[in-house]
Amino acid sequence: MTTDAHRAQVGGLWDEVGALQIGFLRAQGLRPSDTLLDVGCGCLRGGVHLVGYLEPGRYYGIDRDADLLRAGLEIELPRAGLAGRLPSDHLLLNDAFEAGRFGATFDVGWAQSVFTHLTAPDIRRCLAEVARVVRPGGRFFATFFRAGEDVRLPVTHQPGGIVTHPDRDPYHYRFADLEALAADLPWRASDLGGWAHPRAQQMARFDRTPA
Repeated sequence: MTTDAHRAQVGGLWDEVGALQIGFLRAQGLRPSDTLLDVGCGCLRGGVHLVGYLEPGRYYGIDRDADLLRAGLEIELPRAGLAGRLPSDHLLLNDAFEAGRFGATFDVGWAQSVFTHLTAPDIRRCLAEVARVVRPGGRFFATFFRAGEDVRLPVTHQPGGIVTHPDRDPYHYRFADLEALAADLPWRASDLGGWAHPRAQQMARFDRTPA
């Protein structure tokens, strides 16, 4: 992977989307003392901001791509002046959302542009696994592309011009679909709508209820 190829691999807009993530989470009450799980953290586009903001040891990331994780740890964190601030064992290579392997409990979960690439069964699995590690009273935020009036038809999202589908990547969903996938899990779902994402992704919030 060339020096900055990893940035293109996660969709570019490196500075814009990275800053958007930390800005949104801080507006939602994220504190430096919170422990955060970044699902689909990739090469740390949002992670570099979060590692710098959170107290040392409070950031954890999980992703299925070893090259992206390596680029985040070995290129992006040193570039941001954060070399040594994130223990390497706080990044987990895993394609099944098994954050329980960290042995930690989280105040906040975060999944930027993850549900947009997942089938409904995989979203269900993600919600179930994250519910195991987010404390009661904690929150999980996940972005999604919103379906049109007929969920079976492709949708072109503006700005950005991304075309989404019901049956192939990138996927779109109704909020009611996400709510149904979480229905018998210890989550209370709410639709936050738009959050100024440059490619028109929307935001869902899941509040962790007592099991």
